[in-house]
Amino acid sequence: MLDLYSHLFLCFNIFAIHISIMAKKKSTLESSNSKKAKHDISVGVVGSGSFATAIVKMLVENCKTVHWCVRSEFVKGAIELRGHNPTYLTAVNFNLKNLKLTTDINELVSACDVVVLATPSIYLSDTMDKMTCDYKDKIFVSAIKGIIPKVNDVVAHYLKEEFQIGFRNQAVIAGPCHAEEVAMERLSYLTVATVEDETSDKLVGIFNSDFIKVNSSKDILGNEYSAILKNIFAIGAGIASGLGYGDNFTAVFVSNAIREMETFLEAIYEAPRDVNESAYLGDLLVTAYSLFSRNRNLGNLIGKGYTVKSAIQSMNMVAEGYYAADSIYKTARQKNLELPIIDTIYAILYEGKNAEKQFKKLTAKLN
Repeated sequence: MLDLYSHLFLCFNIFAIHISIMAKKKSTLESSNSKKAKHDISVGVVGSGSFATAIVKMLVENCKTVHWCVRSEFVKGAIELRGHNPTYLTAVNFNLKNLKLTTDINELVSACDVVVLATPSIYLSDTMDKMTCDYKDKIFVSAIKGIIPKVNDVVAHYLKEEFQIGFRNQAVIAGPCHAEEVAMERLSYLTVATVEDETSDKLVGIFNSDFIKVNSSKDILGNEYSAILKNIFAIGAGIASGLGYGDNFTAVFVSNAIREMETFLEAIYEAPRDVNESAYLGDLLVTAYSLFSRNRNLGNLIGKGYTVKSAIQSMNMVAEGYYAADSIYKTARQKNLELPIIDTIYAILYEGKNAEKQFKKLTAKLN
């Protein structure tokens, strides 16, 4: 279990989410159509987890209709009956007139110009393998922050190699943007990475709102890899917390983590980028420090003595960093990169090494 402070903090924030949303619900529903003219662009979201739900909430602010492909008839029926996701961000209520729900990815893709992929990475290939409709000229936007196990690669490469969807028809969403704060309409920031200016303008238009500010980037692979790396580093920050390390150590840990991220990104894909920007450092900071972070919480359990398997089983959401750590570690080894934090987390997660001893060794390597 999380320590008492963490548990109380999470309970307070969950309560705050409900209070904040319920207070705004009536006025939001009444005024949503009068705030500004909504886009006619046909957009859909694939996935029904917390971030997928948050993305749908963002999109209904600006789009007349949002198509939503959820994982089961149960989820679809529950949303149609109650107006909210039955499992994730349950306090977010939707006007059903703005949604077109389905469980069929072909129905969604056929109807949409823009398709946002927001499933956990481990489930994406099973979902995409069902896609048999014509998807030529569609824009696929990845909101997935993990490695696709089937191909051991990032979503951008998976879409390109498996479905011949080129980078001109792709985009990546990066944070810092926790779903829980989107639900409360707390000001959050997105970075949309795409190589086409026209696509960028279109995506900025449908995501930007009073509580979502959108920046643009052309660094598709850099944004995608950084979103994956920050989840691994967040597991490490959680382990440190569970072991009893304090804020001073965590600050040094994160400082070293952003340097490891820069080293990895430069080795994988050289491009003009500043890792101090929000999509890189900002997303790392919120994922490493926030108690909303599922990857940090996974690490915290491991630091407190849970086995990796039991820690994963105790969570009701997917911690992408666990699955990504294996791939990132092996890629770093192939390229002869010195990444002490990545090495340490891999040793704990996949080699069964003792977390306390591994972090003791790591402290001598950080500066």
